Amino acid sequence: MIRIQAHAKLNFGLRVGSRRDDGFHSISGRFQSIAVSDEISVQFSDEDVLGSMRGGPVPDPDHNLAWRAVEAVRRAVETSQALEVLLDKVIPVAAGLGGGSADCAAALVASQRLLGASDETIAALAPTLGSDVPFCLTGGYAHVSGRGDQVEQLPAELGYALAVVVPPVDLSTPAVYKRWDELGEPLGPEINVRSVPTAMRDETFRNDLVPAAVALSPAVGQWQAELRARWGREVLMSGSGPSLFAFCLDMEEARDMVDAIPVGARFAEATQPVAIGWLILDDA
Repeated sequence: MIRIQAHAKLNFGLRVGSRRDDGFHSISGRFQSIAVSDEISVQFSDEDVLGSMRGGPVPDPDHNLAWRAVEAVRRAVETSQALEVLLDKVIPVAAGLGGGSADCAAALVASQRLLGASDETIAALAPTLGSDVPFCLTGGYAHVSGRGDQVEQLPAELGYALAVVVPPVDLSTPAVYKRWDELGEPLGPEINVRSVPTAMRDETFRNDLVPAAVALSPAVGQWQAELRARWGREVLMSGSGPSLFAFCLDMEEARDMVDAIPVGARFAEATQPVAIGWLILDDA
């Protein structure tokens, strides 16, 4: 059995290009893995099983990226070996934190170790499964471009913490991109660099999907304004939203900020950056 911790990610800005002929949008931005994580286990079985470690709901196999990763590896190595995949979900879904992609990357690694796929095979499969999967397979801090398939690792900057809040809103990534197209491809708001750790101020952390997310759900903008007022600093949106976050000096400050949020958030956590996208917990 392989047990892996799969880390969520935050987008420290996301610049979006026009819709391409293949239906995707080119992007450019800084991605960072964070300590918020799911756990996934994969092991040999007499029959295929997809379930939850704690009895909670999991998407059916057709819509579960972790299971699709397992199937992709089996096809690549030409085996029909049955596998059991169990998930312990902590990363909120439909939140812009890459939970499904993180699980997918972890499942690729677990399946690789169990079934004997090469590193090259896993790397080639990642972009076919989702735009965020190549980054989650690498993790840490990186500049991500193309449709998400070009990942340039950057030196880790770990001397800060983060306050992360998910408003009580679900946003579909395809719907946000579609709305962005309909709005005429607006640019996102510029971020005051004084709210960004000093070592990372060489990049403008602008998220072009903010106008589309707010157009689809005005509550995102309302939560962002409320958190900005309570926290006294810039509040950024991750990916296609609705996750909101701010940089903090340390975990103590991040916890204090999370304690000060309005009632009703879908998720709230003080966390910190990590230098990896996944961590093997057990390889028995």
